[in-house]
Amino acid sequence: MEVTGGVGSMVLGSLAAGVVLVPLGLLLRRSLGWVTGWSIACLLWSLVVIALVTLLPTSADVGVVAAEDRLPTCSMDYGGPAPDGFWIFSGTQRTLNTLLFVPAGAFLVLAVARWRAGVVLAPLGLLGLAALSATIERTQLELARIDRACDVTDVVDNVTGAVVGFAIGLVLALVLRPWRPGPRLG
Repeated sequence: MEVTGGVGSMVLGSLAAGVVLVPLGLLLRRSLGWVTGWSIACLLWSLVVIALVTLLPTSADVGVVAAEDRLPTCSMDYGGPAPDGFWIFSGTQRTLNTLLFVPAGAFLVLAVARWRAGVVLAPLGLLGLAALSATIERTQLELARIDRACDVTDVVDNVTGAVVGFAIGLVLALVLRPWRPGPRLG
């Protein structure tokens, strides 16, 4: 049985998602404008990256983790022992968990800012990112095979990152103004 995991799988998956989503961004920019089109493609890419980074084993040699060996509940020890960062970036795992959700929060706002309904869609999307974080933690709890730990601190850090990204997205939306008509491309 071949196991997928580790930094290499995460980076390759992220690159593959980018290759697939670049044509989508090019297609959407023609009808929605460059800010909205690329923001939708980048939001989708950031969601794929979140899934890869949080749901793949941290190393390819995890082996089999028996269901009875996994923790029966999520850790509710807020701020518990967060290990050092374990991939490409230095820093703590808490910092990485926060930074992981910043792009999704920013691109979410930019993706919906074009429409009046964005006033409702953006906050709902932020709630969706919080729900995504909780779902990821629940999945980590249930799937012992991926050798990940469910931790309430991760949810708080992820939501913090999404909120920071949301604020960045609001500022960028005011600067880029995706709701105004721009020059037609091609």
